[in-house]
Amino acid sequence: MSQPKRPISVEGHRKLTEEIDRMIRVERPSVIKEIEIALGHGDLSENAEYTYAKEKQALIETRIRGLQERLSTCEIIDITQRSASDRIVFGSTVELEDLESNEIKRYRLLGQDEADVSHGILSVSSPLGRALIGKEAADIVEVKTPNGVREYEVLKIM
Repeated sequence: MSQPKRPISVEGHRKLTEEIDRMIRVERPSVIKEIEIALGHGDLSENAEYTYAKEKQALIETRIRGLQERLSTCEIIDITQRSASDRIVFGSTVELEDLESNEIKRYRLLGQDEADVSHGILSVSSPLGRALIGKEAADIVEVKTPNGVREYEVLKIM
């Protein structure tokens, strides 16, 4: 059974692709050189540099495989080609008011591989992201959180 496609912006896809490229072209050759140097130091059973380099190589290879798997399940969505919408969709920037604290928050809805709440990027697959999709300005959104239900009012869609 194939994995469901995960939405990602063109920019997010570019960043993942650049990271894979850097890992393959820079990080992998660098660690191979470290292993070669460590091998020149003799006895491998007591060679901490060799052990460290091999562990680093394993981490790099795991990261490369993980990034390749993520990219293989991505569906690239060009949000620059999207027409203006009165409804929240992938790529929308929204301004919300937390109705409990009256705090105003601004989020951009992108894919889970791009999400970074500290930078205002919310995953469309997060509970709040899922609740926002399809909503319009002035709609009230309820989201179940570990601390109970939170309500937000959609102030603006940009």
